[in-house]
Amino acid sequence: MSLSTKHLLGIRDLTRDDIALYLNTARHFKEVLQRPVKKVPSLRDVTIVNLFYENSTRTRISFELAEKRLSADTINFTASGSSVSKGETLLDTVNNILSMKVDMVVMRHSASGAPHFLAKHIPAAIVNAGDGINEHPTQALLDALSISEKMGGLEGVKVAIIGDILHSRVALSNIYLLTKMGAKVTVCGPPTLIPRYIRESLGVEVSYNLRETLEWCDVANVLRIQLERQNQVLFSSLREYNLAYGISRRMLEEIKKDIVIMHPGPINRGVELDSDVADSGQSIILQQVENGVAVRMAVLYLLSSQNPTA
Repeated sequence: MSLSTKHLLGIRDLTRDDIALYLNTARHFKEVLQRPVKKVPSLRDVTIVNLFYENSTRTRISFELAEKRLSADTINFTASGSSVSKGETLLDTVNNILSMKVDMVVMRHSASGAPHFLAKHIPAAIVNAGDGINEHPTQALLDALSISEKMGGLEGVKVAIIGDILHSRVALSNIYLLTKMGAKVTVCGPPTLIPRYIRESLGVEVSYNLRETLEWCDVANVLRIQLERQNQVLFSSLREYNLAYGISRRMLEEIKKDIVIMHPGPINRGVELDSDVADSGQSIILQQVENGVAVRMAVLYLLSSQNPTA
């Protein structure tokens, strides 16, 4: 069984079989990561560049660790301190890197569509590590793996995506993946942070009431308020947001339901999640981080086998 695409640009481009293959391969690599010797020679002699034009902690470290576990050769690039600051274009930057015989590019960029642009102009396989407010496909895959492990699958699971839906690439990729795999999805947040027509365009339910949403769902995937992407005031204050949409231990105890709590990070503690919720037994946030390495190993391994230059 092979993938239907040469790149991983977004979940929107994937079939159900593609998603299943990524998740099954990630489960295999997760078993590998439990061994005393965690390194395998699967990508020996494959060179991967991590091309990050935006700040990142979890995603970047996770990709770097996945590459090392697969024995790949890696090059780490950051826009700050590079010729980008002198005006070099994205395409020139990448072509210069490719002239050094790079096989794959893992890319994060603030511009939506930047990985798609590269995929049309260079021969290397492209992995989208987050592009603007468009998609974050590997985050959706690791979220799906985490939900599947906890709930025994994805079909029929009720997932609430809560918070800044309007600016979240994580939300969009999760919606694409979960609906394709048969989960039921509701988005919840202030009206100003939920796109208009999302119900009609993406087939999800919309709620503006946090308590009702939590009473409905099996899994709450809570998103960070992305103030850096907001060019206008969309709610009165972080304090007001917390009062209306922050999840507290008291609220969960009142609902009396064992809801799985997720968050892609970084967490704004005391805003979208109180610390005693983020660190509780209901939270699988650290399992998400652990699964991120296995998922990214699966992505790199499968794309390498699809790409004749790798």
